[in-house]
Order: sequence, then C-alpha cells, then structure tokens
Amino acid sequence: MLNSTRTPIQKRQDLRALLEPGAAQPFPGAFTPLSAKLIQEKGFPGAYISGAVIANELALPDIGLTTLSEVATRGRQIAAATDLPCLIDADTGFGEPMNVARTIQELEDAGLAGCHIEDQVNPKRCGHLDGKSMVDLETATQRIRAAADGRRDDGFLVMARTDLRATSGLDAAIERMKALVDAGADAIFPEALADLSEFEQVCAALDVPVLANMTEFGKSELFTRTQLAETGVAMVIYPVTLLRAAMGAAERVLETILSEGTQAPRVDEMLTRARLYELVDYEGYNRFDASVFDVEVPTSHL
Repeated sequence: MLNSTRTPIQKRQDLRALLEPGAAQPFPGAFTPLSAKLIQEKGFPGAYISGAVIANELALPDIGLTTLSEVATRGRQIAAATDLPCLIDADTGFGEPMNVARTIQELEDAGLAGCHIEDQVNPKRCGHLDGKSMVDLETATQRIRAAADGRRDDGFLVMARTDLRATSGLDAAIERMKALVDAGADAIFPEALADLSEFEQVCAALDVPVLANMTEFGKSELFTRTQLAETGVAMVIYPVTLLRAAMGAAERVLETILSEGTQAPRVDEMLTRARLYELVDYEGYNRFDASVFDVEVPTSHL
C-alpha cells in the first residue's frame, strides 16, 4: 500500500546483486507507476524507465527534448510504486559534466537504483535511428567520470551507454567501452549491436555487466534471454514494449467505437474492474483505515 516497502539503498543493493554475467535478467519498461506494479506482481526482478517512453508520453519524439525535472519526476513516481530496483535512461546527462553530476544526485533523490549516460551529441537521437553523431572520447569519459564522482551513494549504478557501433564499428566501440569503464562506469550498454557474436565479443572484452536492448522494430534481432545469457549478457531491457502494447490496444478500441458505436466488442480484452482494483490494492487501503476510506471492492470479473 502507498509507496515501496524497500528503501532506495536496498534497491541499489538489489540491482547490483542481480547483474551477474550470463544472468540476462529481464527488465521490462515501466511506462506508468501502475505498469511497474504489474511488472513486480508478475515476478520480474526489476524495471526499466525509458527516456524514449517519457518523451513519447509527453507526445514528443525521442530527440533530447525532455528536461531533467521531467525525467526525475517520472522516475520518482515509478520507483515509489514498486519494491523493484529501477534503472532509468538519463540521455546525455542534461548538459556539461557539472550538469551530469547534478543529474545523478537528482536521480538518487528520486529513489532510482541507477541510470545510464550516453555518448551522443546533444540533442541526441533514438539509438536505433540513423544519422547519429557521437562526442569524442574525452567528452564521453568526462560525462561518466562526472557521474561517478557526483553520486553520494556508491551503490547507485552508473551505466555508460555507447552508440559508437553504428558510426565507427564494433572494434572502436569496444575500445570506447573499456575507456568508459576506466572512467568509472559500473556497467555498459552497447546500443544496436548487429548479432549475438557481437554481444559475445563485448562481454568477453569487459569485466563489468553488459546490458542488451531488445526493443521492437530496431536494428538488433529480438533474441531470447537464453541466447543472450549464453553470450554473457547480465541484463535485458524491453524499453517500449508495454507502451507499444497499450497504445496498440487503445487504438483498436477507439477504432471500434468509431466503427460500431460502442466499445462492447473489445470489453473482453480489457483489464476488469476487479483486476484493476487488485493492482492498486483497494483492499489494503480499506484495511489501513476503514473509518476514513471505505469502498466496497468488486469481486466479479466486470
């Protein structure tokens, strides 16, 4: 009921304990606090908060238009709703190295377990689009060094993302990943790798956990967790999956209302009232103080 029962420090410990090479821990993308509750209920070990999803929910493209306050606020809302550790996308850190350090502290205060900072030129582009521009190595490592030095809780995970594979090839990307680790990165997010052999090469080259991004309609094939685990991947994210599924369902319902004048043909596909009440724990609130909050919770499937 109300907020998470685990503290941010505990969640950060949980995240670090999860990230073992070959574990391929699945982190679905939470696009709302309620979706984070569903992710937890289904037994996933953690949740991911995508910068693209935060932008898209604001009806914006993923091109660096969101602000630190918008990202931190949404991250805080989602992290508060779940006992799971949440990793959040912090884009390029929202400015120069000093801004990156402040970003880390804002995300610490928001209760996140960790974040990743990328090496694109700001304003950035979606990692699976063409036409990306990368910063030089010095700038990339300055960002990560500022992030690592800026945190007050050493448990907060600083992950470095690199998009260099798309512009300069795998060998150059691996060399940059090594430099990012030397600068203080606790884990690495290699964006848009071409195949499993590339994941294997990256994992073999690094001594820190590696993340795989299994986003739909991207440049990487949708590999299974078993396949990725065999390469040594520690964590797998599904950043936009739930948002795409939800918006696809919403579009179909709207089209049905327009074409048939009622949502009735789609009701069987919807979350029932009883199931929704279960997710938000109406019963828990009733038990907490029935004299203040007294709602009869439906038990039917309607």
